[in-house]
Amino acid sequence: MRKAWKKARLLFHTYRLIPFLVGFFCSHEIPLSKKMTYVLIIFAYFVFPFDLLPDWLGIFGIFDDVAIFMWILQKMIEASPHHLKRKYGV
Repeated sequence: MRKAWKKARLLFHTYRLIPFLVGFFCSHEIPLSKKMTYVLIIFAYFVFPFDLLPDWLGIFGIFDDVAIFMWILQKMIEASPHHLKRKYGV
């Protein structure tokens, strides 16, 4: 239950992640290959029309897009150094 609440809180505070994302991509501690991997994953997901659930299913189609986006953000947070997490409160 605690993990689900943490994910829901992350969803509602996504706007606060913008400075974290800038810090993540400007950090010299994170290898360029890892940064490029995340950029390619995000780019590929938005460019290719494949969805887990089609968007014409209404709220369910949007839900899978949000879920995958949040999963990518969560993986980026896990891959970041501890001082970057503390600095931006994630």
